[in-house]
Amino acid sequence: MEFEGQRLRHEYKYYINSFTYHVLRERIKQVLKKDPNMVDDEGYLISSLYFDDIFHSAEIEKKAGTRFRKKYRIRLYDHSDNLIKLECKSKFNHYIAKEWAHLSREEYDSILGGEYEFLLDRKEEICKRLYVNHTSKMLRPVNVVEYKREAYIHEYGNVRITFDKNISASVGNVDVFSSDYDVVQVPLQDMMVLEVKYDDYIPDYIRKIVHSDRMIKCAISKYVMCRDINRKVKIL
Repeated sequence: MEFEGQRLRHEYKYYINSFTYHVLRERIKQVLKKDPNMVDDEGYLISSLYFDDIFHSAEIEKKAGTRFRKKYRIRLYDHSDNLIKLECKSKFNHYIAKEWAHLSREEYDSILGGEYEFLLDRKEEICKRLYVNHTSKMLRPVNVVEYKREAYIHEYGNVRITFDKNISASVGNVDVFSSDYDVVQVPLQDMMVLEVKYDDYIPDYIRKIVHSDRMIKCAISKYVMCRDINRKVKIL
């Protein structure tokens, strides 16, 4: 399925506890392959630097359940600058679409320093749109969301199942490479986030594995959770 030229994927999120995690993990490992990017059985570290405007539109729209919305972020892995991506995630009810462009470390540093003009020289539309949103809405980096992601994939339906653990929010400095960058963990009371993504269909035997009465399906936003934690830490 496509919308405005973008490939749409199904996305469902669930809160699960550690018991459900271990049960599902063993079942999933029997029929899905590990994501080749996993450095070990626990997965890899994701750091997502989210943008928002002066009106906190991204946060407000998520909390209001706005059916169509976009979020910009910079994503990197294991605190390395080998792969830095500028991403725009579009949400259409339970469908998602994602577009991205590579950023160099110098371009990342420019954005963190408030310099966006180089984006106009990039050929990717996402870069030009970020520049427009920055100049017209004062879109800027506001918070980093970090978590350990354990991921499994299946070629039929382009299925991707992930366990996101130890979700944390940046405190103060949002530059992941800064010496005073720090995070605080979100208190989820032994819970984590399970995400299920696929294209047009998901094989029935996989659907049966991930369906459980113990799982709480809901509109989870790690960004909103981390923004709330960030404000509480500042108050304290």
